[in-house]
Amino acid sequence: MVFMVFNRPDKTRRVFEAIKKARPAKLLIISDGPRNAEDEVTCREVRELIETGVDWPCEIFKNYADKNLGCKDRISSGLDWAFSQVEEAIILEDDCLPDPSFFPFCVELLEKYRHNDNIMSISGYNMAVLNSRFNYDESYYFSNIGLICGWATWRRAWKHYDVNIGNWPEIKRSGLLKKVLKDDVIVNHYNHLFDDYYVQRVDSWDSQWFLSRWLNRGISIVSANNLITNIGFDTEGAHHAIDPNDPRAHVPVVPITFPLIHPNRVTVYKKADDYTFKHYMGINLLWSQRWRWWLKSNFPNLHSLLKKLR
Repeated sequence: MVFMVFNRPDKTRRVFEAIKKARPAKLLIISDGPRNAEDEVTCREVRELIETGVDWPCEIFKNYADKNLGCKDRISSGLDWAFSQVEEAIILEDDCLPDPSFFPFCVELLEKYRHNDNIMSISGYNMAVLNSRFNYDESYYFSNIGLICGWATWRRAWKHYDVNIGNWPEIKRSGLLKKVLKDDVIVNHYNHLFDDYYVQRVDSWDSQWFLSRWLNRGISIVSANNLITNIGFDTEGAHHAIDPNDPRAHVPVVPITFPLIHPNRVTVYKKADDYTFKHYMGINLLWSQRWRWWLKSNFPNLHSLLKKLR
């Protein structure tokens, strides 16, 4: 079990209480360092409440930064360290509050797909359930996304991760994303995003994880029920998402039931992915947006002229 924390004692306490009930045999704590004097106090409080709160047989591993590394470097280096210690792990950040069924769900599927290189992650967070058309009979589906609000993976998958996406120019020229994602609007969105990541304009780590999976034709498991509440949509968040009414923060949690019903085929559920791309990632999939992307890609001068005229 990997627990990633920083300077939010109240949120950390809530998530840690859920971890305590699961009683993992190993707990790997990754903590960023303080930015200022106020953080000195709250970072220390967070670390102490975990260390003193372990009241079950548990092997504790600590990876604490002395200074603030930021989201990108702290999480990427922390997970590199974690997977140097263990072969597989369930991963929670301090604002991802899990339903109790999240833990056995991940444990079972980590074991079932341990040697299946096509499966690269397991996600307990499912925003697609907000879609009134979402309907799925099995316990989980397969996805090209797999969000990281409560997830699990293996060392064999994480070894492909490159936080700096050093070969991005070659990847972009190859057109590989189009072959995997099969949607010009989504591909163009990520082309621009990865351009920014490549020149290190963005302090983030998660989309690079998506890219590492797409490059290796790896897919994710997503629970058919949402098992995670994101409690980080406030001013304490890393990216200052200050809207407490954001729908991403209010996805109903419904425990998964056991025994799990496994899908018969490994096929990506595109309708659920499209909903997630649109409503979680904010990618506009309307035909008007598709037309603009097509025009920009094929007739850039005309696109520029029309944009000026508009």
